[in-house]
Amino acid sequence: VQLQASGGGLVQPGGSLELSCVTSGTIYRLVRMAWYRQAPGKERELVARWTRGDNIDYSESVLGRFSLSRDSAKNTLVLQMNSLKPEDTGVYYCYAYLQPPRAGLRDYWGHGTQVTVSS
Repeated sequence: VQLQASGGGLVQPGGSLELSCVTSGTIYRLVRMAWYRQAPGKERELVARWTRGDNIDYSESVLGRFSLSRDSAKNTLVLQMNSLKPEDTGVYYCYAYLQPPRAGLRDYWGHGTQVTVSS
């Protein structure tokens, strides 16, 4: 199983970006997917999370500005980011907690995608 993230870039404050994470490979059970981010000199933090049963929650810092959605048919997790602020700058990582065939549940991480919010 692999996670492929895309959609980062440079945007001015107040702008928007959309991040996508596509999962490939055979998945027996998908429990949770999320986007995390890591700003320079800071620890990785949760941005938004989807949990089996279609429960979605957000960090307080992005609530009302970011929107998370999952397209199960396309195996894609999309993070729509609006009203971006300089403090949203960082490397964004896609995460999944899932079970591949003939194995137990485990964590998977995609390669990060850089988001820079600057004028």
